[in-house]
Amino acid sequence: MGRPPLDIGTYGAIRCYETESGWRATTKFRDFDGVTRPVERWGKTKSAAERSLKKALAERLGPSGGTLKAESRFKEAAELWFGSFKAAADAGTRSPGSVDTYRSILDRYVLKSLGELRIREANVPRVDAFLDSLRRSVGVATAKTARSVVSGILGVAVRHGALDANPTRETARLEAGRKKGPRALTLEERTRWLALLESDEKAVRRDLPDLSRFMMATGVRIGEALALYWDDVDLDACTVAVDFTVVRVKEVGLIRKSTKTEAGERTLPLPSWAVAMLKRRREATLYPKGPVFPDSLGGLRDPSNTMRDLRKARGGDEFAWVTSHVFRKTAATILDDAGLTPRMVADQLGHSRPSMTQDVYMGRKAVNPRTANALEAVFEVGESDS
Repeated sequence: MGRPPLDIGTYGAIRCYETESGWRATTKFRDFDGVTRPVERWGKTKSAAERSLKKALAERLGPSGGTLKAESRFKEAAELWFGSFKAAADAGTRSPGSVDTYRSILDRYVLKSLGELRIREANVPRVDAFLDSLRRSVGVATAKTARSVVSGILGVAVRHGALDANPTRETARLEAGRKKGPRALTLEERTRWLALLESDEKAVRRDLPDLSRFMMATGVRIGEALALYWDDVDLDACTVAVDFTVVRVKEVGLIRKSTKTEAGERTLPLPSWAVAMLKRRREATLYPKGPVFPDSLGGLRDPSNTMRDLRKARGGDEFAWVTSHVFRKTAATILDDAGLTPRMVADQLGHSRPSMTQDVYMGRKAVNPRTANALEAVFEVGESDS
């Protein structure tokens, strides 16, 4: 029976031989195509030749050769994953805001619970227990984000050969119980909401009435509304180009970046009352080349601070449920009630999938009376039956 082959990415015993010009260190390395090849290096001394050979073997391993092993710490895989994620954000293929979010979740929760584990120890039961504990202590939303982080980290471990499969995929679903259906502002509520804001000096000073109007006129996200510059507005064609959103990047500040997806880049037609509002703002603005809804100095406005302003302005119980996303849901529901197809509504909101629009953004409590008319025929005898 022959000698068993070396494992992929490993080498055998190192042998050193003295030569006329110094020392030669040699071994056999099993490459990632399964072929075992000799590798040798030279040095003036035996130890120098051995060091040179080991350096060459380390370089031969490379990233695809399994920098991570089953015995590596989870935190080592975490830093590799985060480094690649940040590089992707720097290249523009990931959101800069996600970098800050994932770093926070990684440091506050994931590394504290899993960081010192060996990668082989990060199995389904341990990951599942961690996520369930997080769900019970801080909520489903944070647990879901942590799940994405852990899955990304262990995905790196799989690609390095430290694991055969990603255990995160086999963990239990994180559910928060029955979800409340999407709620949109009714016509009466929209009227009262704007009256409430118009009567509040702080709300007017913070531009909340017009911002609310614009978001209900377009269905855009709050970051998209605040990223709108006057150059994006065509008052003659009655359209706005939605190509950017505002995010805050740690140690950088507010930036204007491309929308979440390619479907998010869209040109939207405006209702006449929204055009009139924008014309009034254009005539009064001190910053004709800046944002349509600027901060007090004419620059970009922080979405988080603006949402805080909305929370303060909404008053007591009647509008306690109103957030910036409610304006988006209101626009979607109005379009749906007008008979537009789910695809048309999804295009307006910048969704690639109409199902997302229907499930999350349309407040559909009242059933269309036409369904009753159609069901009149349940007990009627049709011509084919007779």
